[in-house]
Amino acid sequence: MQTNAANLEIAFDWLKTVINECLKIHFGQSGGFELSPLSFYNDNSWLATFMEQRQPGFEEFTLLMLAITPHLNPHFFNQIIAEHLPEGGNFPEFGGVKATNHRGILPTGETAQFILGGDDIEKRLNVQHILSSEHWFSQQRILWLEPVNVGEPLMSGRLILDPEIIELLTLGTVAKPRFSMNFPAEYLETGMAWDDLVLHPNTLSHIREIENWITYNDTLLHDWGMHKKLKSGYRALFYGPSGTGKTLTATLLGKYTGKDVFRIDLSRMVSKYIGETEKNLSKLFDKAEHKNWILFFDEADALFGKRTDIRDAHDKYANQEVSYLLQRIESYNGLVILATNQRSNIDNAFARRFQTIIHFPMPRPEERYQIWNKAFPPQMVIADDIDWQHVAVRFELTGAGITNIMHYCALEALADQSLCIDFKRLETAILREYVKEGKVV
Repeated sequence: MQTNAANLEIAFDWLKTVINECLKIHFGQSGGFELSPLSFYNDNSWLATFMEQRQPGFEEFTLLMLAITPHLNPHFFNQIIAEHLPEGGNFPEFGGVKATNHRGILPTGETAQFILGGDDIEKRLNVQHILSSEHWFSQQRILWLEPVNVGEPLMSGRLILDPEIIELLTLGTVAKPRFSMNFPAEYLETGMAWDDLVLHPNTLSHIREIENWITYNDTLLHDWGMHKKLKSGYRALFYGPSGTGKTLTATLLGKYTGKDVFRIDLSRMVSKYIGETEKNLSKLFDKAEHKNWILFFDEADALFGKRTDIRDAHDKYANQEVSYLLQRIESYNGLVILATNQRSNIDNAFARRFQTIIHFPMPRPEERYQIWNKAFPPQMVIADDIDWQHVAVRFELTGAGITNIMHYCALEALADQSLCIDFKRLETAILREYVKEGKVV
């Protein structure tokens, strides 16, 4: 952390020198200048690693520092300009804008053009190229230009640095995004293991296919040269009744492959206002790009239900929302999992887009027997009148239902201090769960 701060101090001193020399040239006080190469402390900070791995050119590094400066030194640009214009006055050539809360200058594309190009049109166009969507800054969501209103100069947009880059430069780490209107996704984690999850053997074999993709896809695409023929992402559809392990499976896939898993709340994504749903989805996928996250869309039929004939403008834009989501899912370079309770709810045209479609059926008696045997904590005493084989055959329940029953029984046993569960208590809990699920007792 201390070394990272030291490297930033070196970089800010360097940037100040660059800007001062450019201003001297602009005001006719100098004919040119040469800078010594930057030398950073050799550490594991993001800035030092970025310089070593990326080897950015003079213009690229200058742009990076221009973008980060207001976040750490709010009056950096004002102070430099005041030294050259002590009487004050407008300086439109420098560019920059004011913000609602920030009191200093926020650099724009015009600021970068002034510092790196001056009056040289070719150099100014080169800056515009670096800030275009073709450059790796934009493609990897490191640095880009803020869009401007129609009719305004393109380069008058602010230089925007990915907030995660700012965290890496300042704190050395990136916090997981929190659920919000701008990021309607919940981070999933679990203390459970694969052994705690009981699935039908066919379901489990399909899950192993996804694990193989996560583990070996990079080798297939890059080492074996198949990136020209295969898309980089993977799309899976999970379907089956609630409580059969779809969410837990997605979470465990992330846990055992080192990937963060986020459950997308589609109800927060879909908006009644035209164009807003696409905007919400765009924010989500832009945030997830190049992160190798697993995106889990629960209750996916909210958007992926059978398409309707276009009878009015609402139908037209609803179908456009689906088409947009499909396009973003197909271009996403990580794993996307969509979950639904009913396979028939998903339009067949969408189903063809998935590499795998996995059924999570109701547990059979043999699977329910395993779940019952693993359900209760070892501190509880199981009475002799309970035969788990009999219980598993008699009562059709999901894994989530069995967990709810265990939870109820355990709390009751703690409340009466018996720490015991007999068949009467178990049957009461099962009937209670049946009523809750709307089943006929």
